[in-house]
Amino acid sequence: MAGDNTLTFSDNNFDSEVLNSKVPVLVDVWAEWCPPCRQMGPTVDAIATDNVGTVKVGKLKMEDGKDTAIRFQVRSIPMFLLFKEGRVVEQHVGVMSKPAMQKMLDAHVTA
Repeated sequence: MAGDNTLTFSDNNFDSEVLNSKVPVLVDVWAEWCPPCRQMGPTVDAIATDNVGTVKVGKLKMEDGKDTAIRFQVRSIPMFLLFKEGRVVEQHVGVMSKPAMQKMLDAHVTA
């Protein structure tokens, strides 16, 4: 359920792929049983494609990231966490538009 430019995160690769990333990382915390999460899939994939090379975009499926979800206090999904230099700089819970998601990224991407 991910596009060509959308990464897959899990408890096993989260630190190396997200926390140690040289570029900002948008993490979509989701689950298959969550209709709003599935609704956001195409938007997340489009954002990943539009931002290749400047931002990493990936999905953390709750079943594959239970420890990470607890670590970052994920209580509702979909939850979008934007990491920069190893820390959360923005977060959003629930459905959001592509322009709103891009605006969130633009505030943290250096040209």
